[in-house]
Parts: sequence; structure tokens; C-alpha cells
Amino acid sequence: MKLELSPRARLGAAATAIALVAAAAGYGVASLDGSRASTSGATADDREVLYWYDPMYPNQHFDKPGKSPFMDMELVPKYAGEAGDAAGVRIDPALVQSLGLRTAEAHRGTLGSGLTVTGTIGYNERDIAIVQPRASGFVQRTYNRAPDDVIGAGAPLVDLLIPDWGGAQEEYLAVRRTGDQALASAARQRLVLLGMPPSTIAAVERSGRPRTVITIASPIAGTIKSLAVRPGMSVMAGQTLAEINGLGTVWLDAAVPEAMAAQARPGRPVTAILTAFPGETFPGQVRAILPQAETESRTITARIELANRGGRLRPGMFATVNFAGAPRSALLVPSEAVIRTGKRALVMLALDKGRYQPAEVKTGLEADGQTEILAGLSEGEKVITSGQFLIDSEASLSGMDVRPIGGAAAPQAAKPKTYTASGRIEKIAPDSVTLNHGPVAALNWPSMTMRFRLADPAAGRGFKVDDRVRFTFDQPSEGPTVRSMTRETAQ
Repeated sequence: MKLELSPRARLGAAATAIALVAAAAGYGVASLDGSRASTSGATADDREVLYWYDPMYPNQHFDKPGKSPFMDMELVPKYAGEAGDAAGVRIDPALVQSLGLRTAEAHRGTLGSGLTVTGTIGYNERDIAIVQPRASGFVQRTYNRAPDDVIGAGAPLVDLLIPDWGGAQEEYLAVRRTGDQALASAARQRLVLLGMPPSTIAAVERSGRPRTVITIASPIAGTIKSLAVRPGMSVMAGQTLAEINGLGTVWLDAAVPEAMAAQARPGRPVTAILTAFPGETFPGQVRAILPQAETESRTITARIELANRGGRLRPGMFATVNFAGAPRSALLVPSEAVIRTGKRALVMLALDKGRYQPAEVKTGLEADGQTEILAGLSEGEKVITSGQFLIDSEASLSGMDVRPIGGAAAPQAAKPKTYTASGRIEKIAPDSVTLNHGPVAALNWPSMTMRFRLADPAAGRGFKVDDRVRFTFDQPSEGPTVRSMTRETAQ
């Protein structure tokens, strides 16, 4: 039966192997080119030992040999004269297999710009109605309402007796009976100024009797967030009787990591999946990015508006939010190859003749285990994807400088590789063309819509939107570039 070791156990085993080989050979695991050379007849015992160290904790120095206090292994000596240079640290090829080093090439590929985060449903605070009386009165009747009740538009909330309306209505009815239209119009206008709704005035006109009791109803459908009326109490004009929050739409506040804030821009479409409704998706759109970040979680809040058909989405529900995005071409390395120190990001380059060197890189988005490299690497350079921390430790001990971002190796002067595909023109401009093209097997690209640069503006002349074309393109550092394009004839 094959025994599988955990990553930590494999790392410890590798470090132990380093110590054993170092002890047997009389020098450390990593050495600089030419730094191990000695005079004829010299031995390891003739060299001056500066200190001893544990390869897993290289910054901790000890003044004598012995067991490491951190791991069950012997300390490794550090000899004088083991200074670093620009050639890179070298690792004995026999140890590479013990360390389990793996490499991968920086390559151009398709990076999905999708982002998945979590969020919580809340009320749409823009869909609120405040219910207030226009005149002072007394509560005659309530309709057994309570906060958090869900009611429809026009649902009665309270009956108010408003004594001040009685005299004005009697006066209006008396003036109407005289037949003087001018006075009747003035008396009616007075009723409006006293705050009577048109429906009450119309009822007085129809019945010919004063109506001093008015029923106040909800102007919108939703839930009662607050209710401040009880039978027998008196109310003043402008006093808030109830607050109704509509449920036609709800807000979904999604917590987006600060490093990915650029992907959560207003207007971007999203889909939400709720644990309450497995198998269903709810489309929405980012309405706003709240101005303040959460200091503890280092996230920003993207406010998304969702339609709430049937009122099934309730405030407080938990949701997973997927930000949709079209894939694009990018320079990629495996995410495990990137060492993040907090101030910068590094990769360990695998050079020729078994040498290794740290290089600073500028990273972009991360998706599906791949990280976008914006600067610091060239296509085709090899990076270490496992065991790079031990090599980085030895590089630090040797005093080797990290290759800066501006020092990336220039790409080899070779004829760029070209690819051919077919597609339909979605948009065309003097210097670019947007194509809905089919799969490109050589690049593992699926069918998608993307923008290409035009190497020569003349290549796009004579074409229009919806033309089906066959085109040839390559991938310089500026991005995918169309070199030639011909119109496909209908079959």
C-alpha cells in the first residue's frame, strides 16, 4: 500500500534530506557558481564556519552545531566565502528530485474574469413610503396591523376622526346649494387646503353630508417596518403613523475582496444563488459600490438590485453572487508559484545549468488556479511551483538580489506564431475589430467574443458589422492582433 504524506510532512522530509546531504558533503545545499571552488588539498574542515542554521528557518543563526529547535534535524553550517552573485543559486541535481521541485512555463492563455463572493439580502431602502395625516385628529379604529406584516397597496391602516373638517364641509355644502359657482369653487378649494384627499371631497359631494372620519391606507405594497397608532390616541398633522417598505425589489449587499474591487463596477450583471432555493438563479445588476470599505475584513460592498417576484426573497437570506465576465487573453503562471511577502510578489525562476533566481512580478487577477502576470515575466520563462520557499531561503542567505520587474528577460527574437480562425464582426473601428469567433484549438480557446488590434488599419477597410470573416492573428505583448482578414462567402 502506498503511503501518502501531507504537504507539511513532505516539506520536513525534504529539509531533512538537505541536512543529511549537507552534513555528508561538508557544505550547504545551495551554492553559487564558482563559490565552492577551493585550493588543491583543501577540505571542508579547513573552511571557516560563520554560523549554523535550520534551512526551514534561515534567518535564525546558531553559534554551534546540534539539533534544530524547530524540527527533528541537524543544523547546517554556513561557510565564509559563500557570498551571492547575479548568476543565481545552484542546487545539486541529485537533491532536486528529493525536494520534489516542479516547474511550469509562463504562458499566454484564457483567463476567466468571473468573481464569486457572498452576500446578504436586505430591504430596498429607496422603496419606502411614510404614512402621515394631513390634519390633527383622533384614532377611531385600527385594522389589527403589526410591524413586519405584509400588506398590499390600498390596505387600510387606521380610521381618523378629524373634527376640523366638519365645519368646512358644512360650509361647502351650504354654498353649493345657493348655486353660486364662484363661491362653491372657493369653498371647495378650502377643503383641499385643509388636507382632504380628492376621494373624501367627492364622497361629500355625492352624499351631501359631511365626512369627518377618514380611512388612511398604505400607498404601496410591502411590509410594515414601523407602526405608531393605537386605538384612542390623538395624532398631530405630519406625525408618522407608519413606515412601509416595498418588496418588489430587494438589495443584495455582496462583500467583494479589496484586491478584486475593480471587477465589481456599477452596471455589471450578476447572478445570485440562494440556499433557500437550490437550483435556481436570480439575475441582477450592480447598482452602486458603497464608499467605505470594511476595515476588519478588507472588503468593499457591492449593492445589487434583484427583482423579487412573488416576494420570495426575504431580507436576511444568504446568497452566493457570481459576477459574469467574458474571458480574455493573459500571461499566466500557476498560482502556487507566486510567493506573496505582503510588500511584493515573487516567483523563483528556473535558469539553465540547475540555477535558480528570485524575480519580482506584478500580479493581476486570479482564477481557476492561474494568476495573471502583468509585469516581471516573459512568455516561456520557467518558474518553480513547489519547494520554492527553500530556494528563496538559500537565496536570501547568499545575499542574492531579486531581479526587479524591469529586468525581465527580453523575448527571443523569433518570428511570432500566427493562428487562424473564423468569426463574425460584432464591432469595427479604425484600429480594432471585435469578433465573435469559434474555438482556437492551438491556444485552447473556446468560442467567445473578444477585441483584436488591427496591425494595419487597411486590414479592416471594406468590412462591416455582421460580416463573416476568416482572419489570421498573433499575440504580441500589446495583445491579440489581427494580421489579415478575408470575407467568407456563404455556402
